Amino acid sequence: MHQREQTWRAVEIEGMDDFEMSMKRIDAWYDNEIIDRPPVRFMAHNAFLEAAKEDISQLSPSQKKAWWFDVETQVGLFTESVKGRRFHGETFPVFFPNLGPDVYAAFYGAELEFGEVTSWSIPLVREWADVEELKLDTNNKYFLKLEELTIYALEQCSGKFLVGYTDLHPGLDCVAAWRDPQQLCFDMVDNPDKVRELAELAIADFEFIYDHFDNMLKDHNQLSVSWMGIPSFQRMHIPSCDFSTLISPAFFREFGLPILQREVQTMTHNIFHVDGKGVARHLDAILSVPQVHALQWVQGVGNDLPIMQWLPFLKELQARGVPTIVDLNKKELDPFMAEMKPQGLFLWIATDNEEEELDILKLISEWE
Repeated sequence: MHQREQTWRAVEIEGMDDFEMSMKRIDAWYDNEIIDRPPVRFMAHNAFLEAAKEDISQLSPSQKKAWWFDVETQVGLFTESVKGRRFHGETFPVFFPNLGPDVYAAFYGAELEFGEVTSWSIPLVREWADVEELKLDTNNKYFLKLEELTIYALEQCSGKFLVGYTDLHPGLDCVAAWRDPQQLCFDMVDNPDKVRELAELAIADFEFIYDHFDNMLKDHNQLSVSWMGIPSFQRMHIPSCDFSTLISPAFFREFGLPILQREVQTMTHNIFHVDGKGVARHLDAILSVPQVHALQWVQGVGNDLPIMQWLPFLKELQARGVPTIVDLNKKELDPFMAEMKPQGLFLWIATDNEEEELDILKLISEWE
């Protein structure tokens, strides 16, 4: 059992009736325990951005960037998306300042291109001499914009929603953003020492960067939470390595595992984001790190749907005692519950209305 000293305090959010009980269910989930039912969340990731997708699809690249950088627009869209809403189960309204998954790489000089719901970096290490130019710059436009988004959200959130920190990728995902994913694969064979040098640069400032934004939140009595929407009264982090889908387990152990071991050390709660079967091939290495407390399983789309084909995999995780987040289509819930036990599962289910959510909560409460 993970021993964590909880600092429980009252948190009031409009439309959420029992914040404390929801937090207790999550804390029990980390320990593969159930208080009354498994935790369940009823909110699609970044739903407020998806709703605005059509409005910005016709904008030019520069206009899209301006839209992402418009602080009042970003916070306003989120505020409108949660106004008057009831939050059932473990559905926490969380605004996290978001400029895309490569923003950590942008703190060191990479430029970002913006689409409708995400952004991506332009590789800047074209020659090895370019490594000398990689320096953390807390005064660059991306770092400052995240601060601005955080401050404005904190001014607007009182009693309405939580404010989190941005998506931080200090590992091989950052190296791939600097170098280009395909090129990085070649580098691991041709220039492993240079890869290790870049990996060290990618992790060296992580704790400073995390603490900077964590302190901004804690100074305003906020919890530790990010895009996953699972709060902690202490320090919560979402380690990941989407790039690892391109490499062998041997390469992950050589280049990715040392970063992961350092990345999770100072955190109270670490939930590793397993983005599909390509990342899942590294599970033995990932789970060799004791501070990885739980997993988020993302099965993917297309042939990787539906969830039922992954039941043997999920049962294996249950047998290993690994708390796991599973994303379900609501139509899959009955057959899923018939085949699976509830221990260690955190369900994410997109719903259309409050009545559906209440029905699902009743059903899950009877799951044995």
